[in-house]
Amino acid sequence: MYSRPASDGKSGKRKAAGAKRQMPRTKASVWKRWRARISLAAFAALLSASLACWLFPQQVLTVDSGETKADAMVVLGGEGRERCERAAELFKAGAAPLIVCTGYGDAGANEGLLTNLGVPVMAILREPRARSTAENARFTIALLRAHHLRSAIIVTSWFHSRRALACFEHYAPDMRFYSRPSYAGYSRAQWNGKGMSGYVKAEYVKLLGYWLRYGVCPL
Repeated sequence: MYSRPASDGKSGKRKAAGAKRQMPRTKASVWKRWRARISLAAFAALLSASLACWLFPQQVLTVDSGETKADAMVVLGGEGRERCERAAELFKAGAAPLIVCTGYGDAGANEGLLTNLGVPVMAILREPRARSTAENARFTIALLRAHHLRSAIIVTSWFHSRRALACFEHYAPDMRFYSRPSYAGYSRAQWNGKGMSGYVKAEYVKLLGYWLRYGVCPL
């Protein structure tokens, strides 16, 4: 009688391995591969964004709406004369007929600076209570509404312009806001003398903090 020759163990193992290779991929294995790819892509994107923030802070932090007109301008307190000088320049160019000075301890001083720069006192309003950028936005928006003003140009320092504009848009999405910042200390050659590097680093921390605390998205 004919008998089939017994197969050796190695041949059986090769067949089993071949069968295993031919088995279709499960959903779990496919998702695992895609999850790894997505994680890698997300890490690469985060790394690229961080590198861009480090190398090009002027381009990342600065928001400038370009030549425009509005019902009013808002000068945020801080940073010496530069913001007032920018606001006075824009006022004389006809960007807005009214300027709001906002900031605890800064509103009155900035009003004086603006009048010295040729802005009529009748064209200036004061908001003297705000102690933060979020309060600058909230308190100034209430003042703008009280005067039936629907649009405003935000005047602040270039490194602060993204967060400032985002705050105003966050608290009054029904109004129109623009940004025309001061460019004092914009060049890296001026950073050491003005301590600009510290302001820039702090601004990145504040952008994240405002996003987490107030929901103010900087993008």
